[in-house]
Amino acid sequence: MPRLSFKMKLHKGFEEEYKKRHDEIWNELKELLMQAGVKDYSIFLDEETNDLFAYLTIDDATKLYELPHEPVMKKWWSYMKDIMETNDDDSPVAIPLKEVFHLP
Repeated sequence: MPRLSFKMKLHKGFEEEYKKRHDEIWNELKELLMQAGVKDYSIFLDEETNDLFAYLTIDDATKLYELPHEPVMKKWWSYMKDIMETNDDDSPVAIPLKEVFHLP
C-alpha cells in the first residue's frame, strides 16, 4: 500500500482555526476520501514555521488524481483558502516529500 506525504503552509495566526475546521471535517468529505482508498491520514503542524506535514496511505495512488474533480473537494478547498497558501484553483500548495527512511 503506497505511503504518501506532502507539506503545505498555514498562514500565521490561523493555527486554532485550522484545527477546528479539521475537527469538524464534513462527513461527505470523509466519505469521499475513504471511497478513494485513503487510510491513516494525518496532518502535523510545525509551530515554528507553520508548515503542515501530511501523511496518508492509499490503496491506489492514482485515485488521488480524481479527487480534484469532485465538487466536495473543490468546496473544501474554497473553505480553506483563507487560512493557507493555495493555488489559483484554490487547492492547497502541496509539495510532495520523498521518503528516505521507513521502519516497518
